[in-house]
Amino acid sequence: MIFPWQLSLSLGRHIAAHRLQGRKRFPLVLMLEPTLRCNLACAGCGRIREEKETGGRMLSAAECLAAVDEAGAPIVSVTGGEPLLHPQVGEIIRGITARRRFVYLCSNGIKMEESLRQFRPSPYLSWVVHLDGLAASHDRIAGRPGLFDTAIRAIAAAKRAGFQVRTNTTVYKGAGWSELQELFTLLTRLRVDGLMVAPAFSYERVTSDIFLTREEAAATLAPLYAARGRFRFCHSPAYLEFLAGRRALPCAPWSTPTCSVKGWRQPCYLITDGYCRSYAELMGQTPWAQYGAGNDSRCANCMVHSGFEASALEQTTQSPADLWRTMQWSLR
Repeated sequence: MIFPWQLSLSLGRHIAAHRLQGRKRFPLVLMLEPTLRCNLACAGCGRIREEKETGGRMLSAAECLAAVDEAGAPIVSVTGGEPLLHPQVGEIIRGITARRRFVYLCSNGIKMEESLRQFRPSPYLSWVVHLDGLAASHDRIAGRPGLFDTAIRAIAAAKRAGFQVRTNTTVYKGAGWSELQELFTLLTRLRVDGLMVAPAFSYERVTSDIFLTREEAAATLAPLYAARGRFRFCHSPAYLEFLAGRRALPCAPWSTPTCSVKGWRQPCYLITDGYCRSYAELMGQTPWAQYGAGNDSRCANCMVHSGFEASALEQTTQSPADLWRTMQWSLR
């Protein structure tokens, strides 16, 4: 199975419960940023540029777990920054999994291998390692020679230790399908549990011309859909169709609320127009209709799964054919 059966069951119950209560907007994934500190300054990332504004502040373990309880999302993506730089990261992860929430612990791989001893394999924990191409491309984007090889060693070590490992590949301008295909083939040989992929988002704080338009992204990722039978993409078939330009999807930014060191990002993980003091304030006071392609120019080229995977699931549940196809997909 691409996802643990416990996750599929929990997510299904979560969606059904909210729909029975008549709610149209509810979270699926909490994006938790305990720290914005990082040991890299990747070309396409805006977080390291924000870290200076926080004065080095981090969320405490208690604050992190309070956010998990407040949002109530069944999945928690612990991101940043580099979460492994947080001195309480082990306590945070143990607290989340003890609540039977599913954790995606994101890392660039630098400290991952030495940190494995802090954690235990569990169906509730998956590492997510960022790999934005093969060695030359990935090391150039990250600005650190040898990083690709370090990340690959960390993945292999985690798999030997019995952990679930997934990868997240951000696609920038100049990327080609042949390189992506070679990367996914390598990761498949390493027995990674799932591959995530999305075009890079053009952060306002990043001025480099490295981002794809929607048309360019669809052209680059068109072969992705045809390769879905060869590689374990941990996305819904509907989202893969969206990436390949075969399906239209609206953005659902409320599905992935983000709790950061400065508060709850408004409106989403990728755009920050302000911060809310609570999850309830974020959901109740954000003018959601003002965002998304056609409404806000910053959203025009966004195709990132944090905004669109929930919409893909929504469309899937409304089509018996899509639902059956997705069920078959998840059992691979």
